[in-house]
Amino acid sequence: MERVTGIRWYAALRSGFPILTWLPRYNLTWLKMDLIAGLTVGLTAVPQALAYAEVAGLPVQYGLYSAFMGGFIYCVFGTSKDITLGPTAIMSLLCAEYIGGDPVFAVVLTLLCGIIQAGMALLRLGFLLDFISHPVIKGFTCAAAVTIGFGQLKNILGLKEIPQQFFLQVYYTFHKIPEARVGDVILGLCCLFFLVTLTLMKNSLGSSEDEAPLLVRSARRLLWSLATIRNALVVVVATGVAYSAEVTGHHCFSLTGKTAQGLPPFKAPPISETVANGTVITFSDIVKDLGGGLAVIPLMGVLESIAIAKAFSSKNNYRIDANQELFAIGLTNIMGSFVSAYPVTGSFGRTAVNSQTGVCSPAGGIVTGVIVLLSLAFLMPLFFYIPKASLAAVIICAVSPMIDFRVPVQLWRVKRLDLLPFLVTFGVSFWEVQYGIVGGVVVSGFMLLYVVARPKVKVCVCVQVSDHGVLLLELDSGLNFPVTEHLSRLVYKHALHVSPPRCLLLDCAHVSSIDFTVVHELTELLKQFELRGVSMIFTGLKPSVLKVLLSADLPGFRHTDRVDQALQLLTSINH
Repeated sequence: MERVTGIRWYAALRSGFPILTWLPRYNLTWLKMDLIAGLTVGLTAVPQALAYAEVAGLPVQYGLYSAFMGGFIYCVFGTSKDITLGPTAIMSLLCAEYIGGDPVFAVVLTLLCGIIQAGMALLRLGFLLDFISHPVIKGFTCAAAVTIGFGQLKNILGLKEIPQQFFLQVYYTFHKIPEARVGDVILGLCCLFFLVTLTLMKNSLGSSEDEAPLLVRSARRLLWSLATIRNALVVVVATGVAYSAEVTGHHCFSLTGKTAQGLPPFKAPPISETVANGTVITFSDIVKDLGGGLAVIPLMGVLESIAIAKAFSSKNNYRIDANQELFAIGLTNIMGSFVSAYPVTGSFGRTAVNSQTGVCSPAGGIVTGVIVLLSLAFLMPLFFYIPKASLAAVIICAVSPMIDFRVPVQLWRVKRLDLLPFLVTFGVSFWEVQYGIVGGVVVSGFMLLYVVARPKVKVCVCVQVSDHGVLLLELDSGLNFPVTEHLSRLVYKHALHVSPPRCLLLDCAHVSSIDFTVVHELTELLKQFELRGVSMIFTGLKPSVLKVLLSADLPGFRHTDRVDQALQLLTSINH
């Protein structure tokens, strides 16, 4: 008995701390692969973190503050070996909508997001994510990619004072094209060219066969590795060019500018803010200003991360625990708020790099975190010279694969009505991102409710039994309260309001649930059948449904296992 109890305790411990499932099997081979993968992802994460902070409207160091905590927390509590947590394009765009470029608002948002996500995990509320349909997700990601990508065009062109709202952004960007800075344009286009070239090279090398001589294979691996860290290479080269221009007195480029130096202090998140004029913004005021972001950002963060984790767990043949993933993300955000991070989630691009470089465990995230910390400790003064055009090129290349033109075609082929939530989400997201998500979810919800309220009912008029015909209604889903009016209308139309009235066989073979409203309506229908001298018989009832109907003590309630038995029963009743 004690041994069984011990086993259960150990299983519960492993469930709460997934590191215990792989750490006992850890070996030198895994360590080598995790070091390589962590280093590669780290060199990708640093330039992306700097760039995504720009999208969020924050100083660039906040991107790095947000990029290292996930590696340490997820290593202990995460269930996917591949996923990497950190700033992403979508989360940065969502944060920009609510924080207004204020780091204090960003940190408070991170804390509250983490609490909400961890709370959802502890309450097992991960199922709520199931109500955000795939067309809504795709519509949002496509719109977000267009919004983010176009938003970086101003940095490629070196334009200033461009509004954040998408339609105003489009107008003023084209209106101010004559003010574009030649140096930024040339550098930005060169960065884009090299990023696209290295991406295509990486894809072609990844699909090549390994039947070539050893020297050729080694050269391919080297080129593939360089292409994998293309973001870091491009940013480093662009920074070198900008630095050379600055020290020679040529101010050709828009630079990132002054950044805070050193590691972020580990301190409790701020609960208020004092602005320049001395006004104190209290915690409750910050929460009110964040508003709907406290619902949208936690849900989208979890949705993005779990979708990525599921995709790579399926590809690499292992399983994840969705609620544990939810807890890991929540705890990462909670702890991230102590180091001035803004909300993070799983990154598809960096997770793909992690998987492709052969990571063996979540320990690769520790290496990535260390790389980011080293950058914060020693490289921050150099970040002053990073051209904004190079970061804009990194962002544009990162989000462009999110625009998937195949999605509308696939939706049209599979189910055309699913285009409606996709188009609503896609279109409204250009106005306000959060309204696009809400609009898509509402449309999907109405579509789902319509299916529940109007299930398919097969109507069949059977043979005569004595002086009365027999109506067979075959239901294809559960009997819940929204369907009562629809069911009653069919019964009155085809059985009670015809002359002579017909008997009714209600085939419930596919009905797995029933509620009080339906039971009440069935009671009324049974009374109406009795008044007209005809019968209503239930067939194919499942035990759970039969138990509910028997406990309701319906007047004149009869049931059989099969339709043919019900017809025989009707014949005997009428004779």
